[in-house]
Amino acid sequence: MGFHRKPASTTGKGRGSLRTLPLFVILLAGGVEAAEDAGLNLNLPAQALSATLDSLAKTSRVKLVYADAAVKGLNAPPLQGHYTVQQALDKVLGQNGLRYEIVDKTLIAVKTPALGSTSLPKVTVNAKAGYDASDPYNTEYVVPNAYAATKTDTPIMETPMSIQAVSRAVMDDQQAITLNDALKNISGVQVSEAFYDGAIIRGFDTGGSTYRNGLRQAAISGLETANLRSIEVLKGPASILYGRIQPGGMINLAPKRALDIPYFSVQQQFGSYDLYRTTVDATGPLLADKSLLGRMNIAYKSNNSFRDFVSQENVFIAPSLSWRPTDNFEANLDVEYQHFTFTDDEGALVAVGTRPANIPISRYLQDGKETNKRHPNTQDKTLTAFDWTYHFNDDWRLTNRFQYTSTAYRQTSIWFGELDETTGVLTRGMWNTPLRRNTYASNLDLAGKFNTGDFAHHDVLVGFDFYRLDEHDGPGGPANFYGTPESMINIYHPVYSGRDLTQFNPGTENFAYKHYENWYGVYFQDQITLWDKLHILGGGRQDWASESSGESGTGSFRDITLNANSNQAFNPRVGVLYQPWEWLSLYGNYVESYGSLNGGRSFGGKPFNPETGQQGEVGIKAESPDKRVTATLAFYQIYKQNILATDAAHPLYSVAVGEARSRGIELDLSGKLTEDWSVIGTYAYTDAVITKGSNQGNDLLGVPKNSGSLWTRYEFSSGDLKGLSFGTGVFAKSQRQGDNDNSFQLPGYARWDASVGYSFVQSGAKITTQFNVYNILDKTHYDRSSWRLAVYPAQPLSFLGSIRVEY
Repeated sequence: MGFHRKPASTTGKGRGSLRTLPLFVILLAGGVEAAEDAGLNLNLPAQALSATLDSLAKTSRVKLVYADAAVKGLNAPPLQGHYTVQQALDKVLGQNGLRYEIVDKTLIAVKTPALGSTSLPKVTVNAKAGYDASDPYNTEYVVPNAYAATKTDTPIMETPMSIQAVSRAVMDDQQAITLNDALKNISGVQVSEAFYDGAIIRGFDTGGSTYRNGLRQAAISGLETANLRSIEVLKGPASILYGRIQPGGMINLAPKRALDIPYFSVQQQFGSYDLYRTTVDATGPLLADKSLLGRMNIAYKSNNSFRDFVSQENVFIAPSLSWRPTDNFEANLDVEYQHFTFTDDEGALVAVGTRPANIPISRYLQDGKETNKRHPNTQDKTLTAFDWTYHFNDDWRLTNRFQYTSTAYRQTSIWFGELDETTGVLTRGMWNTPLRRNTYASNLDLAGKFNTGDFAHHDVLVGFDFYRLDEHDGPGGPANFYGTPESMINIYHPVYSGRDLTQFNPGTENFAYKHYENWYGVYFQDQITLWDKLHILGGGRQDWASESSGESGTGSFRDITLNANSNQAFNPRVGVLYQPWEWLSLYGNYVESYGSLNGGRSFGGKPFNPETGQQGEVGIKAESPDKRVTATLAFYQIYKQNILATDAAHPLYSVAVGEARSRGIELDLSGKLTEDWSVIGTYAYTDAVITKGSNQGNDLLGVPKNSGSLWTRYEFSSGDLKGLSFGTGVFAKSQRQGDNDNSFQLPGYARWDASVGYSFVQSGAKITTQFNVYNILDKTHYDRSSWRLAVYPAQPLSFLGSIRVEY
């Protein structure tokens, strides 16, 4: 039906007259209940409230009548997802101080307070809309759609892969300010890297690499989360769409986008060990017609550490622009700059016997404490990303993305060489060299929809991508200096020289290294839906990859001879998902992965064979009727060939350990059990072993057989305690092997966290105060290790408070 407007004096039938209402909107339908039962699939942008109400009327086939003055100058947030009429009204009217009342079966009245009223009448909210990635006030734990699995906005319930996501609400409630803080909420994911932000997924290390908006970026440290709306983890091989990737899975960072409604937030955090962090988030239209939007995220953090002599400072600036000149075209430009100053702590602690050494976890086993002040290590990262999408029509679109990342490191540190476990004397070497790493990534995707017959619907994707890595290590400083008395320390009775590491005599050994990678790929994918219940995913990828590297001991790039290697491969992917009811999905998949070329360095300088992997997986997905709670149960088995590990005899190099197998069970659950009660929980059983090679039969390092987490938060939405919230959670891991030789173990642990917060509105601004406590029982435990002389303790009892103002 259409719609028309009536003057404000129009009267209504049913429960009295509407004549006394100063402002109102009437929805006159063939039946409100019928519209509620059917529900609406909406994709409305943030826009004028009148435009949203008109679109809602057309979509729901209701007749809309309202006074112009009622909505003049008011804006509505975006509506994207499945809503009932009441859910849609809750969202668009509540933000503007309006309410509605169901007058009878055919009439809804939307009201404002009477003239002279000082407060809004009580509104009973029957339901809330689901996750809205563009809503900065969204409190949902569930992310129903994720980009990483298919490069399309396919609901997770229709995707025959295991994919989990950490929403912005979870990060805020836990005050997760690092990538590792957030990833503890996903099953089968463990912290891995000491220096770079990385993870072990389903038993296999990602190598520190992450993806941003679907494009690979080089490994970095101190990754900032202030400008992220969610973090997605795709379990299992993803090389069909992304090229070289580890078979355990991938991490995709989803950045915030500019909004066409004004929003501003400033937050100040303060915590243990002199931690101070300030973040600013500002967004809104830059032109009156809202064709150009802007956003700016800024973060500054400084802190000491429970580790002696260790400190950090991080400056992060991330402006972005979104341009939408027409309904068919959109372009986004993102820039990120990060200046990270840090004390090197890459060696951390050591193992003695079969356990971490019995020394304080605060003990620092490097040296040159004065250098930490005069010559801090630095990482400078600049990222420029541009993407555009052109919609030919409602079914076909073309998307292009480009990303350039430049990272420069200056690192002075001592690395560990050998430990005499009887005397506690640790010999050490010195590393002091600049490193520059540049990456270029781009892709071009054509996606479309069409039907074959009356029962088969196709979502197809064809694409091309490119990735290049340029890495230069040295010259400009001494490296690999090793063996003088000043490079020894006793782990039980440390004596620090206090010398400036940059003044050590480099001797005769200097170091220079070059490394290049280029890979290209073409891929295709077809998501076929049959009878609205059966979803079949098929696709494949052809890869071409080349790698060259070389090093010299003279400190000159001119003396480097590059050793080149190249390869190509085709890999398929197939998945099937059956959805007998809207709330339940049964799925299975088989995927092969191509690890391109092993980029590690062997002591002899010979290149490694490409990594390959295969996965089989079956699982069950379920969601509550209101789509606010989701759960995934997965069973999988993965094989990986040509896996690399640290060369124990030469720690700066790698060795191939042959083949490894990981299999297990994973359970993830997240959502809102009630309007006030949120929960996110995980469990993983992971059996990851080396099946071929010198360590055959050993467990892979860093992988607990059992791990899990449970975080829950309750916020009072009404009554005298409105705005008060409490949260608590437990994060646990069983024993893990500290190296692939299984020569020592990291003990299991259970960590208990909690939070308390209070939110209120003052002068139109939402003010939130929050206090989080981590490791309440102050249990000593260890995050990770890479070998016997690199064991990393986790933080003891600590606190983090914050105050945030939003409007």
